[in-house]
Amino acid sequence: MTTIAGLSQILSALALTGFTGVTLWLLARSPSRMATLMSAPRRLAMAAAATALWCGALYVFSPGSSQALVAQALRDLAMIGWLGATFWSPRAPMSRPLRLILRMLVTICLLTLLLGTAAHLRAGAAAEPWMTPTLTFAAMVVAVGGLLVVDGGVRNASAGQRMPVMAVAGSFAMLWAYELNAQLIGALTGETASTLIGLLPVVALLTLPTYVVAAMDVGRERMQLSRTAAMRTLLLLGGAVYLVLIGLTGAVARMVGGDYAALAQATSLIVALGAGGLFLASDRVRAWLSVMISKHFFEHRYDYRAEWMRFTATLGQISEQGSGGDDDRNLYRRVAKALAELTGSPAALLMLPGASGAFRVAEQWHWPAGIEEEAALSLRTAFMLQETRHIVDLDAERRGQGGEDLAIPDWLVADNRAWVVVPVLHFQRMIAVVVLHRPAVSRALDWEDLDVLRIAGQQAASYLAESQSQQALSEARRFDEFNRRFAFIMHDIKNLASQIGLLARNAERHADKPDFRADMVQTLKISAGRLSDLLVRLSPRERGPAADAGRILIEPVLNDIAAEARPRRALFVGCQAGLAAWGDAGSIRQVVQHLVANAIDASEAGTPVQVVAVAEQGRVRIDVIDQGAGMTRAFIRDELFKPFVSTKEAGFGLGAFEALQIAQAMGGAIEVASEPGKGSNFTLWLPHADAHGDAGVDARMMKVGSK
Repeated sequence: MTTIAGLSQILSALALTGFTGVTLWLLARSPSRMATLMSAPRRLAMAAAATALWCGALYVFSPGSSQALVAQALRDLAMIGWLGATFWSPRAPMSRPLRLILRMLVTICLLTLLLGTAAHLRAGAAAEPWMTPTLTFAAMVVAVGGLLVVDGGVRNASAGQRMPVMAVAGSFAMLWAYELNAQLIGALTGETASTLIGLLPVVALLTLPTYVVAAMDVGRERMQLSRTAAMRTLLLLGGAVYLVLIGLTGAVARMVGGDYAALAQATSLIVALGAGGLFLASDRVRAWLSVMISKHFFEHRYDYRAEWMRFTATLGQISEQGSGGDDDRNLYRRVAKALAELTGSPAALLMLPGASGAFRVAEQWHWPAGIEEEAALSLRTAFMLQETRHIVDLDAERRGQGGEDLAIPDWLVADNRAWVVVPVLHFQRMIAVVVLHRPAVSRALDWEDLDVLRIAGQQAASYLAESQSQQALSEARRFDEFNRRFAFIMHDIKNLASQIGLLARNAERHADKPDFRADMVQTLKISAGRLSDLLVRLSPRERGPAADAGRILIEPVLNDIAAEARPRRALFVGCQAGLAAWGDAGSIRQVVQHLVANAIDASEAGTPVQVVAVAEQGRVRIDVIDQGAGMTRAFIRDELFKPFVSTKEAGFGLGAFEALQIAQAMGGAIEVASEPGKGSNFTLWLPHADAHGDAGVDARMMKVGSK
């Protein structure tokens, strides 16, 4: 007992310090315009000050003493005054029975305070033996009445009442309930519950934070407990109730007589283990408890902030453990999972439109086996859901209370596991349908469920629409790449057709000459090879110019191009001996062929075309020079290398554009110098093979040196 008394004195000192500090802080926070005794901060400060005086009496005289009970009357008077002024107003007046209870409590507190103070001033310590039972009885009456006032105030409070204010009222109720419990145990057993009374400062310290929270919310934004905090509070209250029941059971057992301790312990153990095992093992019990708590303890069924964060995290492939899984990698499955978890459903189906337009099962999340392969929503059903935007309660459809005829298929109505059909709409277009599995504890849908599912469906639709847009864009890019290749090939086919046509016209005049026939056969072989190359370039698996890059001798390439162009025009080729570029032989040949063909087209018959290749500034320079009509600087700057822009009547406008694209892919460039009437000079720059090899050797040496 000495230990309890010493601990109680230390805790009383801490409570005195804490409530004194809170009182001063509340007075400092009160604005001058509200510096009346009836302002909200002042009333709270008065309750804190009275509690501080009571804690001082506990420190000086010890808990349970008559002096502490007199100070307790002052504390109760301040608390009752705060309750009456906070929960009732002229717009929401107090009921007549509560008004009578409140007046009676105020009268008892005032009489206790006045008579107790007078008795101790007159008789001193001698008054304590005969005053303590009277003051204890008065404190019990005030505690019971105070609990009634708190209950009435909470019932009278509007839905918008601030949660911290409710917490202060709850702390008052906790203090009164604790004191009433300790006094009842003493009255029933005939012995003072000294341990419980000695721990009164602990309960006082527990109520201290509610003053701070309430003061911070006065006149400011609304605050409320999160569901997690509320659930934990309920668990703590449940534990407290359990302990009180155990204490009352022990008190009753002592009053009745006999040794019932073993029976009480065995009974409590069986009940605790049974309830705990049922809660842990049964999904249905947990779901039922969750529904009951949400229904009776919370204003809304959903904790919207927490649910929305979890919903978006599931859709956005965010795993709390960071491990990820099949659910995280499949968007369709994530959508089904997110909507199911939102309503507590254990499984879900996601249906997408097929080729015929009917919606078929495309993905499922934990759905039990037994879905038919031909299960589908008809076009009529899809149109009705899209137009009405209804979220279908299948239980209502089974009872014939669905309202509009939405033509829900028989397989869905017959499957009792199916609970809700959610259309996933994106800008008035239904892109998916989600069927939710019945939860462990079935319930009817209300307006809150419908609103949450409708908004969540729109959010999920945006993810699905974005995914479908990405797929469509990918296909469009593949078609665009194919169309671009085909356009380039059409340009090359036109050149080949012109070359073969010229060969056919010359054959009419020179077919009897052996030299011409030999050139014609060679030209046809080259043309056939180029056509084969063009077909290869149409393949989607064609490798880019950089894939086959290597050391290429320039002179053989230029000689082949000159031999191919001989039927149209004789080329003057000059090449530095041993000149080699780094690139792809076919790509270099294609670029130079484009430039040579354009030079021939731009020149008059009999006008020479020159091709000169040299090494310059560590790069390979290939010049294609003609004496044709030339081009203006504006045309070179604004139109030459743009696709589908050509000066030829039957031209595609792709030759220069394609040549530039191929040259840049090899790390090269094309430079143009031209003047109208003076011809043009196209310069192809390519990486020099020797410089490229030296750079590669230097890079490898640097890597080796760094190791």
